[in-house]
Amino acid sequence: MNMDTASIALLVAAVALVLALASYFRKPAATEATPVATGPNSATALPLKLTAYERLVLLCERISLPALIGRTSSADLSAQEMRYVLVENIKQEFDYNASQQIYVSDAAWSAVRNLRDQSLLVINQVTGTLPPDARAGDLNKKLLEVLMQQDGTALHTAALETLNSEAKKIMQ
Repeated sequence: MNMDTASIALLVAAVALVLALASYFRKPAATEATPVATGPNSATALPLKLTAYERLVLLCERISLPALIGRTSSADLSAQEMRYVLVENIKQEFDYNASQQIYVSDAAWSAVRNLRDQSLLVINQVTGTLPPDARAGDLNKKLLEVLMQQDGTALHTAALETLNSEAKKIMQ
């Protein structure tokens, strides 16, 4: 009987080994999964696109000169120091959100870049017109005056309109 038990154990081990090797070398069976849409308007891409538009709207709000001045204003700074604070805030906000460009249209990204560039240009030009001993309050006041004198739509409003229009198109 001892011999029969040993033979059976060896036979079971051999069968287990054969099954293990067969399952190891067998190609996995193709599963019947539903195809995942990966196009630009797929169900997985839409939330990413909408999130990108939301973040860029927030970026435009944060780098709009009135909001930026209100958030960073400091009476004890010189105009040059305030210029530096404003410029650095715009650059940091923009850099933080730069990756969103892959989810939005070229027109939307161009509007955001244009807002950044125009804001930096206005800050630098207005700072250049002030006397060397000007204070931060002088710069902020002059920037707001320049914005109020602009013809047409404010810089950040135009960018926001582009982003809102684009986001509404992809939600339809």
